[in-house]
Amino acid sequence: MTAANGTGTEALLIGGRSGVGKSSVGWEIAALLKAADVAHTYVEGDTLDQTWPKPAGDPTLATLTEENLHALWRNFAARGQHRLIYTNTAAVLDAALVRRATGAVRCIGVLLTASDDTTHGRLAAREIGSELDLHTHRSAQMAVRLDRDAPSWVHRIGTDGRTVTEIAAEIIGLTAWAAGTSLR
Repeated sequence: MTAANGTGTEALLIGGRSGVGKSSVGWEIAALLKAADVAHTYVEGDTLDQTWPKPAGDPTLATLTEENLHALWRNFAARGQHRLIYTNTAAVLDAALVRRATGAVRCIGVLLTASDDTTHGRLAAREIGSELDLHTHRSAQMAVRLDRDAPSWVHRIGTDGRTVTEIAAEIIGLTAWAAGTSLR
């Protein structure tokens, strides 16, 4: 699948522990690109596998995630899209899955980072139900795994004390998708 610009599908993978700001940054990137009239599609990976019980034979839900992303991307690509913003905790570890599902020829990886205090504060503001302790514990565990296992081509960007717009603009700069345009 070749894109209109001749480069094929490009995927911006934004990963990070719970509470680091992936969704907020993803939405802001989409808003800034829209304001600059840059074509793109934003998919929150967390929505691709929200099912219970887990399907038999797919304990990590990777197969379901890949199938759902493939189905979504097929529809977006048929309408001319060739830039994907994909947020998911382990997005930067799942480049092969994203490539298979979308035919991406280029993946730009970003691992958002934040301190335990920052992520706990964000999670406490967001998790109003019974799972705050579980999310906080899993977030800390995932931070260690992501720091250890993220490939060397992945850019690490801290979110502590920064605005969502600052972070989004920095990430857009890594893609060159809005080169020559003015971001708000």
